[in-house]
Amino acid sequence: MISDDILIEKAIEAQGKAMAPYSNYPVGAALLTNNDNIIIGFNIESKAYPTTLCAERVAIFSALSLGHKNFKSIAVVTNDGGMPCGSCRQIIHEFAGDIKIIITDKEKKNQIKTKTKDILPHPFG
Repeated sequence: MISDDILIEKAIEAQGKAMAPYSNYPVGAALLTNNDNIIIGFNIESKAYPTTLCAERVAIFSALSLGHKNFKSIAVVTNDGGMPCGSCRQIIHEFAGDIKIIITDKEKKNQIKTKTKDILPHPFG
């Protein structure tokens, strides 16, 4: 069984790989599958800013591309404990369902544990 602490550590490792030269706001995510695989994601910024991808979406899309379809939780790490954006909330809802979401900063000081339905109470679809 994978603990929340292990998932957070993997998200911190992912944050270290972030490609955020424009915002200087690195984000890491670690997605836990139902069969205890951890798929990481990190934000990848483009000069054409709307084409940038958030860490949460990178993790979910990577997991889907590897054949994973069922998820337990996702940990998201930023420098200040920022919440997922609206697009990521929709993607989490649509492809992962009402999973546990762990939000924290890289020092693990400001930690929030919530569920998809609590951060996206009225999802599209």
